[in-house]
Amino acid sequence: MPSSVPPFSELLANTRESAVHFEMRDDYGTNPRLEAWQRGERINWDDRESWWHPFHQTIADAVARGVAVRRARIVSEPVSEYIRWEHYATHANVMAGEDVRWLPRSQATGFLVPANDFWLFDGKLIRVHHFAGDGRHVSDELSTDPGDLKLCVSAFEEVWQRAIPHSEYTI
Repeated sequence: MPSSVPPFSELLANTRESAVHFEMRDDYGTNPRLEAWQRGERINWDDRESWWHPFHQTIADAVARGVAVRRARIVSEPVSEYIRWEHYATHANVMAGEDVRWLPRSQATGFLVPANDFWLFDGKLIRVHHFAGDGRHVSDELSTDPGDLKLCVSAFEEVWQRAIPHSEYTI
C-alpha cells in the first residue's frame, strides 16, 4: 500500500529553519553498507563519490539554504554492533552538514521521550517512524498535533543539552 507521507527530501525541501532527527533504537536491521562494514570493508573518506548518497546531498542543500540540521541519538552502552557501525558512518552525516550528538541511555533518566523515532521540521511537523522489533522500518506518519509537537520539541532539546557531540563521543 503506497504511503501518503511525502518523501523526506520533499519535507526537508519545504523546511526553512530547522530539522531535527531523534533516534532511540540500538538496531535498525541490516543494510548493504552495514554488511560491508561487518565484512571489514571501510569507507575511503577521500573518495566522496564512493559514499556520498542523495540523502547527503539533500542535507547539504538544506544546510546551504540556512536550515540547521541536528540529530540526537540515545544509545545503550556498551553499544550494539549496529551503533558501532552507525558511529563510524556518521562521518558522512557530519560532512553533509548535520550536527550530531550521542546520549548514553544511562543518562536519559528524569525526562520523558516519545516512544518512536522522528524528524521534526521547523518545530511544526513531525514525521514519526515506526519499526518492527527486528529493526525493520514499517511505516511513517505525519503529525501536527500540538501535544505531540510539545513533547517532541521538549524531548529533543533535553537530550540535545545532555548529549555528547559526535567528535567527542567514543565507543
